[in-house]
Amino acid sequence: MSIAVIDSGGANLGSVLHALGRLEAPAFLTSDPDRIRSAERVLLPGVGSARSAMQALDQAGLIDVIRALQQPVMGICLGLQLLYEHSEEGDCECLGLIPGQVKHLKAGPALRLPHMGWNQLDWRDADDPLARGLDSEDWFYFVHSFAAPLDHAVAVSHHGQAFAAVVRRDNFSACQFHPEKSAAAGQHLLANFLALDVPARRASADFRSLT
Repeated sequence: MSIAVIDSGGANLGSVLHALGRLEAPAFLTSDPDRIRSAERVLLPGVGSARSAMQALDQAGLIDVIRALQQPVMGICLGLQLLYEHSEEGDCECLGLIPGQVKHLKAGPALRLPHMGWNQLDWRDADDPLARGLDSEDWFYFVHSFAAPLDHAVAVSHHGQAFAAVVRRDNFSACQFHPEKSAAAGQHLLANFLALDVPARRASADFRSLT
């Protein structure tokens, strides 16, 4: 299986590649559109701000490439947020592959931002292929201050409010946590992603232009 990890410039790229290697699923880091299009699986990791990440993808000529992918694609951390229409972080338009707005997590006197550390998931769809072999007892590692809405979540987590922790729409899925830093549970989720069948893609999409 050919696995492309999109070179988004994030600090977690090496650990994502290493995690895939532990699954005996060697992957390659690339920003080449042809290699991304031809890969059987694609991962979009990300750290940092949504605006800078979208600018980097735009400069690399990858926005329309990612939008048109038909194979299974997984976003990781910021990569999840980039799949949505808009992010409050930098007030920027994103890829528009999942409807909704990414918003700042609500802070409170007993809550720290960013939400950093280990947390559990509430699987809303325990029959989803990404949930296979996982349950609410598993722990995953989060680092984020912005979060996606619940509409397309197959799993949610909580930090002052419920937020989407795992999402899936058509061939696009994503996790807000870092599976590459989440020990055995994270490895299991990555293995579930690699085993996904290719779903039917929706007939059309209305993408906003990047501004």
